Amino acid sequence: MPQAGPVFADNTAMGMNNLIFLEVIEWFDESGSEIIHRIPESGSGEIKFGAQLIVRESQAAVFFYKGKGYDAFGPGRHTLITSNIPILTKIASLPWGMTSPLRAEVWFANMKEFPNLKWGTRDPVAFRDKELGLIRLRAFGIFGIRVVQPLLFINKLVGTQGIFTTAGIEEYLGQIIVSRFNDMMGEGLDTVFNLPGKYEAISAGLLKKVQEDLSRYGIALSNLYTGSITPPPEVQKAIDDKSRLGVFDDLDKLIKMKTAMALEKASEPGGETGAGAGIGMGLGLLVPAMLAGMVRPQDGKGAPGGAHCPECGAQVPEDSRFCSRCGHQILVFGKCQGCGKNVPPQANFCPRCGRSVSAAPGPEKCPHCGKENLPESSCCNNCGNKI
Repeated sequence: MPQAGPVFADNTAMGMNNLIFLEVIEWFDESGSEIIHRIPESGSGEIKFGAQLIVRESQAAVFFYKGKGYDAFGPGRHTLITSNIPILTKIASLPWGMTSPLRAEVWFANMKEFPNLKWGTRDPVAFRDKELGLIRLRAFGIFGIRVVQPLLFINKLVGTQGIFTTAGIEEYLGQIIVSRFNDMMGEGLDTVFNLPGKYEAISAGLLKKVQEDLSRYGIALSNLYTGSITPPPEVQKAIDDKSRLGVFDDLDKLIKMKTAMALEKASEPGGETGAGAGIGMGLGLLVPAMLAGMVRPQDGKGAPGGAHCPECGAQVPEDSRFCSRCGHQILVFGKCQGCGKNVPPQANFCPRCGRSVSAAPGPEKCPHCGKENLPESSCCNNCGNKI
């Protein structure tokens, strides 16, 4: 169980307002499978002046105030005083002291690698095949992630998307992968008959697109496995029939060649009449099927060990707060949805492109069927047409 040291006011039971006064704040993930955890688990947390925050290795603690994260702490034991959380103190504008506790939540983010998260098509996605028309495909696999920007991660998923559980995070990220998979199929493939030859290119493109998407949430993609891409039974039968037709064409040529050779040999003096001669052959039928494949990032950004500056990409020590090369703050509060620029906590507009920070990209509505898709989708999951 997560460990937190709640002390109630006047040493009495919890009051009607469901307030918890926190003196020692810590979390131990016994399951090893939680990505995020809230302290307190329910109700409002009143953090006392001088409270102890204990952050274990591979963890980060984020202070969450009025729907937004402001300060983050790395591994170690931290005494919470005004000078330790200057940004949150300034935002809250509270005379924080012994008699004035700070009401805020603490979210712990697990910074270790999670290698076996599942993704898959809950419902078959539509694909426009130039030979077979509209068909629906299923795809399944697993992926690995690692939180690299805990403050951005908490702000985007908890603050913006309202996702509070590990299962919710896994489902949401899986939806992103499925949507980008549909885009790659629509952009890079004209018919499923050519899928085996295009599989590697589609996998590489999918990895690149998903990496770009997850980086906006402070997440690095460490690996991406595609377990299977499965067409419906009638399409599999059509693929088998087409393969057989190809074999039969080759067989017809082979029989003609063998017959001509046999006639030529029979016309020679002393040649065999050909009676009892047989033609032996072994036929191999290739049925296209996608087996487990893996594409790993080549740039090493998703690999654990060492932090990178979000602005210039330089490698910096894990406990760095600013980049030694460009001076940019390592902790990212938010990203502009338009240009991807890192924005400060109190910014209302992007300093690079001027876009409103609160303006989130809306869903892509398909002009053909009216179905809503994830932002920046290029192909509709419902009808398979390009958006």
